[in-house]
Amino acid sequence: MFEEFFVERLTSLRNQKKVSAREMSLALGQNESYINRIENRLAFPSMQVFFYICEYFQITPQEFFKHDTTTLFTKLYSIYQPVAGYMKSYKY
Repeated sequence: MFEEFFVERLTSLRNQKKVSAREMSLALGQNESYINRIENRLAFPSMQVFFYICEYFQITPQEFFKHDTTTLFTKLYSIYQPVAGYMKSYKY
C-alpha cells in the first residue's frame, strides 16, 4: 500500500509540474528512465534520492506524505465497509 501511494503521489506531483519522467530523471542526476522505472514499480528510490525528489518539487518530506489524507481515508474505509457489513450479520 505504501509503494502504491508513493508512486501515485510522485506521478501526481510530476504531472502538476508538467514535466516528463525523462526530464525529471535527468534533473535529479539519474539515468533517463529512472522515474519511469519508479512509476512502473520496477525500482524504489533511496532515502537520499527521495530527499532530492522533495527538493525538486520544493516540498518537505512531510508535505510529500501529507498530501491526500482524504484519498487514504477513502481507501481505508472501502476496505473496512465490507468487513463491518459482515460483522453485523455475524451471530456471536
